[in-house]
Amino acid sequence: MKFRVVIITLLLAPFLLSVSYAVTPSAEDVIRSTSDKVIERLLAEQEDLKLHPGHLFDLIQELIVPHFDFPVMARYILGKSSWSSATDGQRMAFTNQFKTLMVSTYAKALLEYSENKIVYLSSEPAPNSRLAVVKTELTAKGSAEITPIHYRLRADSSGEWKIIDIAVDGVSLVGTYRGSFASEIRKNGLDKLIMKLAKRNEKRVSSLSQAQ
Repeated sequence: MKFRVVIITLLLAPFLLSVSYAVTPSAEDVIRSTSDKVIERLLAEQEDLKLHPGHLFDLIQELIVPHFDFPVMARYILGKSSWSSATDGQRMAFTNQFKTLMVSTYAKALLEYSENKIVYLSSEPAPNSRLAVVKTELTAKGSAEITPIHYRLRADSSGEWKIIDIAVDGVSLVGTYRGSFASEIRKNGLDKLIMKLAKRNEKRVSSLSQAQ
């Protein structure tokens, strides 16, 4: 899935420019600084992570998860109808399983990391808007093919920018999951989808934790 390319780009792409921080980081600063911190930790803990791949989960929880708005993403993915009809318990369970799915996807991508080149294009939020799009172009190592990757961010109540969607070649992560999950809900209901995700996540987390 092309989302694997997004994961590597967001977290591991080398910087072309240095970042100067304001009191409140811009949407682009959030993307850049996240990559910077993850690269630094990967290099510092390289040997430990080879021996103990499960430690990647701690790194991701610490450095990556805080920059995603998983409740907003979960609401968009379920759609207005399914979200409105869901109980608070179902909403929380789905959000947690979706978050675990993303964390395990990040961990697998980090294990398969190869250096990429990223170019940050001009991207500014509309004046007084809580939404912003950070536009980038990725060239994978050893390839001349350019992949456009756009990060959609939303400012929360404190003004902090958080990722709510990622689009690769115009294909939305949220839209993709929304389509596939909607089909599952129509066939078997939300509870069955949550159970299916839980089983899938358990296998993925176990596999990654035991990887050598």
